[in-house]
Amino acid sequence: MGKENCLLLVHMSDIHCGPRFERDILLQAIDEISDLGPDVIVITGDLTENGLFNEFQEAKRYIQLLKCKHLLIGSGNHDSRTTGYRLFPSFFGEPSSAREFEDVVLIGLNSSRPDQDGGEVGYRQRLWMKECLDKYADRTKIVTLHHHLLPVPDTGMEKNIISDAGDVLWSLISHGADLVLCGHRHRPWVWNMGKMNIFYAGTVSTNRLRGFYQNSYNIIEIKNSGIQASLKIVGGKEFTLNPKTIKTLKIAEQPVTECIL
Repeated sequence: MGKENCLLLVHMSDIHCGPRFERDILLQAIDEISDLGPDVIVITGDLTENGLFNEFQEAKRYIQLLKCKHLLIGSGNHDSRTTGYRLFPSFFGEPSSAREFEDVVLIGLNSSRPDQDGGEVGYRQRLWMKECLDKYADRTKIVTLHHHLLPVPDTGMEKNIISDAGDVLWSLISHGADLVLCGHRHRPWVWNMGKMNIFYAGTVSTNRLRGFYQNSYNIIEIKNSGIQASLKIVGGKEFTLNPKTIKTLKIAEQPVTECIL
């Protein structure tokens, strides 16, 4: 990457077109993201609620409104419901793919499985991922998938982390991945594992929020000097993406109306 080059990436997740979809919030997010003029937009799955044909149609209509030349769209566990895994490629292409952008490579993994909330990368896909990481050893390597690799605070008992998380984590670290992007838990978070960062996106447009957290997406800048990330509340402020600031981003800071019965 040239001295002054910078790749701007927006990471959004968990749109959930369906019964609990917040249309106006997604439209606001689309306007904000398009105004940023990102080089790449990554959507890490759960575009739909139940993997239904009409939900995929709706998700496609909104995603087409994003003003960005390069999109990498992954599949989530909700997209694989009701045989939705058969529909996904027709609307958004294969969920496993590798894309090159200047000195950055994006490797998209499909961790979703039919009618299962949990996920798995699998032996063959992990081999393919390692080959990609080795092939692009001289580039910044970003791996994307829907499910999380490590538990996320404030999300209760861990039930659906990917079943082969240990093997996937070791493959990522030993083959030099720089960044991993996940969604799934509707909760923004970040873990640092040596030189590798794992960024979790919250949900951008469903009202199935965790606790007091709000709809959001991540903004990531990749430069020679490293990777800088921020969390953007839809219709609200932008904050540095780190555990300390995430813990303060609560709707409870706003006045609570007292209810007298």
